[in-house]
Amino acid sequence: MRRLLLATGLMAALASAAPAQPAFWSSEWPRTDFSITSLESWAEVLSGGPPRDGIPALDHPAFVPAGEETRLEAREPVLVLALEGAAPRAYPLRYLTWHEIVNDTVAGIPVAVTFCPLCNSGLVFDRRVDGRALTFGVTGKLRNSDMVMYDRETESWWQQAMGTAIVGTMTGQSLDLLSSWTEGWAQFREANPDGVVMAEPDWPRAYGRNPYTGYDSAARPFLFSGEMPPNGIPALARVVRVGDRAWPLDRLRREGRIDEDGVILTWSAGQASALDTARIGAGREVGSVRVRDGAGRDLPHDLLFAFAFHAFWPEGEWMLAR
Repeated sequence: MRRLLLATGLMAALASAAPAQPAFWSSEWPRTDFSITSLESWAEVLSGGPPRDGIPALDHPAFVPAGEETRLEAREPVLVLALEGAAPRAYPLRYLTWHEIVNDTVAGIPVAVTFCPLCNSGLVFDRRVDGRALTFGVTGKLRNSDMVMYDRETESWWQQAMGTAIVGTMTGQSLDLLSSWTEGWAQFREANPDGVVMAEPDWPRAYGRNPYTGYDSAARPFLFSGEMPPNGIPALARVVRVGDRAWPLDRLRREGRIDEDGVILTWSAGQASALDTARIGAGREVGSVRVRDGAGRDLPHDLLFAFAFHAFWPEGEWMLAR
């Protein structure tokens, strides 16, 4: 964990982290209406270290044909979005780790491609709310160790893991979650010879390097003081969340396929952890997960850490071995 904090420049933030108040935030967020919130306490939100937009979201990314990409290693994880009317797109975690949000438009649909490394939560949302397309940035704040996003139009704050606004005029609104999944780069390329992959952004970042070395082997999450998961599940164990249910990845990996309650989950080898070794492509095997219904249609889901599921869905159902 010490290497993680040093690598990300967050040691000072950890030492100074204290419950902030809206009066303190108002100079940085003059357009945010702090009188409207679903939070029970402002102490739920902490600074993660970087200031507003210190982690720069990307807009209108460029893409290259999958067959022309030479930077990615075979097992490097990519977040996949396949919408009717557009070539399947791969968003490498080597870029999302450093930018966390990509505002894109796919098949005419404005989307926000998001990844919170501290929760391992990779989700794609439709950016439209009541017909209005929003664009998103990174506040630099954390709640339950999960990224707090903001929309540039109203500067309301949104919880990434839930896609729900928690502060500002948008409070209570939710973004529609789109079906997406993570898999190894070679798996994407083989399955989608006509697919495209996000090109390397023009930012001075160590793309391909993991600034959170060893994080998913840590005993506790960063800046999290909430309750640990039940059933003896490690805080940073991965779980497959579908709605308010969570299947431990270890169980799925052992069984290979699970068919329960109208949900079919499958696991296959070929994807490295993005939060293990310093070089993302060399991370330990975590495998790739697909989630479908009985008709074979992809279902929206997340593959996040157990502590985050328990924090945001405290009454959620744990799908343990039966």
